Amino acid sequence: MNIVVSTDGSLDPADTTAFVKPYANGADVTVLTVVEIPRRLLADLRAVYGERSGSVDSDGEYVGMSPTPPGVSLDFPGDDAFIELYLNNQLEERTGPLVAALQEAGVTVEVEILEGENGAQLILDYLRAKKTDLIVLGTKGRGLFEGMLGSTGTKVARHAPCSVLLIRV
Repeated sequence: MNIVVSTDGSLDPADTTAFVKPYANGADVTVLTVVEIPRRLLADLRAVYGERSGSVDSDGEYVGMSPTPPGVSLDFPGDDAFIELYLNNQLEERTGPLVAALQEAGVTVEVEILEGENGAQLILDYLRAKKTDLIVLGTKGRGLFEGMLGSTGTKVARHAPCSVLLIRV
């Protein structure tokens, strides 16, 4: 059995663990988070960093890399490095407490992060590719226009190719 617990960080670790643990015996459990990054934002960031003075010595100041890889501007950390740092921070912030609670309860957990502009579609594609049997979602997310357009969780619940367990947050 494949179980995916999708979170934006709003799922309570203790409550979620209580719901997931009975299904997790012998199952593959993945905690998944999706970070929606509008790529057009990168052009704006590039414009800001491109105007900086020479106070930035290397890419390493942003992501702890040394030496600076070939072809990377000394004034801008680079799209991939910049996003990777942000994604790593978001992964820990959004999934860390939940993963710790599940592991403490004896559940073996994988952690995944996806990045893109359409969170619901990314999750649905992931569920199909992984042949997921159960998706666990919170019923209230952090979507900007949630009331008007519907939350990511609502969209996933409506179109999921598997059973859905909704947890009120």
